Amino acid sequence: MKTSQKFFHQLLRLYRPFENKLNIHLAEHQLHRAQWSILYYLFNHGAATLVDLSHYLYVEKPTVTRTINRLEELGYVEQVPSKDKREKRIQLTELGRKVYLDVRVTIDQFESDILKGISEQEQLAAIRMMGEIRNNIIN
Repeated sequence: MKTSQKFFHQLLRLYRPFENKLNIHLAEHQLHRAQWSILYYLFNHGAATLVDLSHYLYVEKPTVTRTINRLEELGYVEQVPSKDKREKRIQLTELGRKVYLDVRVTIDQFESDILKGISEQEQLAAIRMMGEIRNNIIN
């Protein structure tokens, strides 16, 4: 088996267990991965449009709209005025920021546990490599 085949086989084997365990930890906070990804983006990048979020998550806009609607119901996000009335901008509410920080503690521990034995230098190399692979896929 070629190295590239082994690489992508391992990547596929990593994804599902990671997402399953992540969702278990997020469920402690009544969230799932898609909601967490949006909270993460808004906390780290500020207000965003639905198009910004759909591009970031690489999903269709209706998918983002459904998730945003649920986060609005929970009081975690809100719409903010935009220069373009057709454009819906979303930001975290104070409650959303608090929830993000609470969940961040749980996720930090989970991530720390699963990265045991992997140096920061190795993590940075993997981050760089994953970014390049993603760019090759979407460009």
